[in-house]
Formats: sequence, C-alpha cells, structure tokens
Amino acid sequence: MANPQPKLLIVEDDAGLQRQLKWCFSNYHVFMASTREEAMRIVDLHEPPIVLLDLGLPPDAANASEGLRALEEILVRSRDTKVIVVTGNDEHATALRAVAAGAYDFYQKPVDAEVLRLIVDRAKNLYELQLEHRRLIEVPENPLEGIVATSPQMLQVCRMIERVAPVNATALLIGESGTGKEVLAHALHRLSPRAAERFVAINCASIPEALLESELFGYERGAFTGANRQTIGKIEYANRGTLFLDEIGDLPLPLQAKLLRFLPERVIERLGGRGEIPVDVRVVCATNRDLKAMIEDGSFREDLYYRLSEITVGIPALRERDGDATLLAHTFLRKFAERDRCGLKGFSHDALVAIEAYDWPGNVRELENVLRRAVIMASHDSITAADLGLPYREVEASPLKLREAREQVERSTVARALGQTNGNLARAAELLGISRPTLYSLLSKYGLKVSVTAG
Repeated sequence: MANPQPKLLIVEDDAGLQRQLKWCFSNYHVFMASTREEAMRIVDLHEPPIVLLDLGLPPDAANASEGLRALEEILVRSRDTKVIVVTGNDEHATALRAVAAGAYDFYQKPVDAEVLRLIVDRAKNLYELQLEHRRLIEVPENPLEGIVATSPQMLQVCRMIERVAPVNATALLIGESGTGKEVLAHALHRLSPRAAERFVAINCASIPEALLESELFGYERGAFTGANRQTIGKIEYANRGTLFLDEIGDLPLPLQAKLLRFLPERVIERLGGRGEIPVDVRVVCATNRDLKAMIEDGSFREDLYYRLSEITVGIPALRERDGDATLLAHTFLRKFAERDRCGLKGFSHDALVAIEAYDWPGNVRELENVLRRAVIMASHDSITAADLGLPYREVEASPLKLREAREQVERSTVARALGQTNGNLARAAELLGISRPTLYSLLSKYGLKVSVTAG
C-alpha cells in the first residue's frame, strides 16, 4: 500500500495567497481555512501534523489576537502538531511571541516557495521522527510467548499469569475447551524458577480410571499382575518441575482423595510401596467444567477444590475477546500458507466480517481448524466468506447508557481494527480514520496492546 500524502492545513484569509500556497505544496494533502473556526473544525476532523497559520485572521485581521488564539487552540487539541506562523515584515515581535507560545517556526511574507517548502518539509520530518520514537516507547509489550492477543480480556489473563508464575502456589485454569489452557500452563512453567526442569502433562479424562492411579503415582514391581518392574509416576517424574493436570474435573473420586493427601505435604506412595517419597513439584490444573456445581452434586470434593484453587485464572472464550478472532485468523493464515507454500495474501472484507460475527463455540481450536480447511479450499489469492463456510449471526444489542455504549463501541472498534490489520498501527489508524497519536491514546485508555507474536 502506497504511503498517503502528509496532511497540511493552511490557515489564510487571502484567496490569492491560498491558491499560491496550495500550488507550492502539491506533494501534500492540503486543507484550506480562512477563519479560526474553520481551522478548528479541520484540526478536529483530520488532525493535520503541519499547520501554516497566518496570524492576521478575521475578524481582527489587523492584529494577531485571532491568530494567536488559533495557535493556542491547535496546540491544546494536538500538542505534537507543528505550527508554522506566517507574518508580515513588521511583525517580528509577534512572531517571537508565537514561537514562545509553542509555534514550531515562523516565516515572513512575501512568500518564497522554496524556503517555505524547506521549513514545512523539515517540520514534517521532525513530526514523523517524534511519532516513531513515541511508538517505540509507548506501545505496550506483547503478550506471553505463544499467545496471540490484543483484547483487554486476554491481556488481563496474560498479566495475571506473569504475576503468578514466580510463586509456588497451585494454580487452577478454568475455561471452555479450546481457549488455550495448556498454552497458559506452559507459560506459567516457562516464567517460573522451574523453567529449566520438566513440564509434565497428563490428561485426567483420557486415561481409564484403572490405569490413572499408576500413571500418577507409579508402582513397585509385583504391585499387580503385569507389574514386572518398578515404574515412577508422572508426579514423581515432574520432581523439581511443573505437573499439569488437565481436565481435573474428570478425576475419579477415589483419586481425588489420594491427590488431596499429596498436595499439602508433597509426598507420595507408589502402588505396592511401603515408604513415602517426597516430591518438589508445582501443580497446575485445568478444567472446562463447573467445579462448584460438581461440588453441589457430590462429584468433586470441596476440600480438594480449595487446595487446587490457591490461584484461579478464568480464561475468556474467543467470542468474549474483542478483535482477537481476526488477529488469530491472520496468524493461522500465515502459518498454513507458509506450510503449504501457497500464495494466499489475506482475507476479503466479507471474510473478516464473518469471522467477527461468528460465536466460535469451539474457541481457538475451532478457528484454527476452520482456517486450515479454508486455506486448502481457497481458489483466489484471498480467503472469502464462502471459503470459511461460517453461518451468519445477528449482533447483540448495545447497552442503553450512552457513555457506556460509546466507550464499549469505541474499544471494540479499535480492537477490531487491530485484528483486521494484523496489529499494523499505521493501517489501523487509517482504517479508523484517526491519526496515530490518537490511536496511541486509545490504546492506553482501553488497555489495548499489540501482538506481533505467532503461536
């Protein structure tokens, strides 16, 4: 995409001089204003980085009062805008006063096109350098490695993982299937003092109850028929590292009791064993089930729940993560396109709308599968809504309180723009019709962050 022309506002009440100045700056997108009020409307709407301001404006063209007031209002609205004041030969003191008030530079009439172009180009270059510097120091850090997110909902989870990782507390990750619980469990381990040791995962729902106890605790030779040698269990194997118990809600009640005995003291007994074995391990659990409801119906022990939930992390569903669906879609597209060495370059507009509108009951896992199929089936250089095969969903009603509704829509719209542009700030600002400084302000206001990681 070609870079758009830089914006330049010329505030001048002389029509002849307006035409002359517009001709001088053919390489700029020039806006014209004859009064302070017109200039303020253009500043509010277009936020031009450079303003050429004649201080002698109506209704007080003979003096500089109206021009100085315009200068003040421009800088209040956009402190980074470079304002170059244009004065007559006998207004040197007024020009210095304007510079003291915040003007970038001044230029005396009559107009020398070459000199004025040099001043304006210099101002533009300085503005862009300052913009880039601010981008580097103000754009918040990326989320955790392996997490692709820009939504405040998921970034709050990432920050919680970062705070919890260094401590040895048992953590319980709760979220729907496909929300990334194991990825976050890996992050907890990777950011902990145990990162150099083993991360051992076991799915409590995928192993038959008769085998699960021996998988967890191990067994001695002769403990049961077929036990021909001593075997250590997953808990012992994870010594000094992290044990991840996935689908902990599916753990049978007898094993819940045995796990409860292990957690406070961190000692185990192998099946058929006679002695206690101390194990130094950090325990992380995950489930997509409602453990409190299971406690009510007697299928999960309340005392075990409180042992496991020293730290509880609720993981939002993909439909609750503003803008993340499209951002993830870009990530998966890039991943599969590179793997299959195909020429897909992006998404059509209707595809992005379909991705945003769909509920994603299978969460990130479903999105990944849909994109894998779409990459295979796509017949053009971009993925279309037809390639995705997603049903249409009506958008839910907005809240009735005006301020709440406005902020919700604003935050959601910015997040959507970041998702659709794959985190490209310049393109997101262009899509939103705002300047990049305004976008940075909105990122800070709503706690939105930009991800450039893949995973």
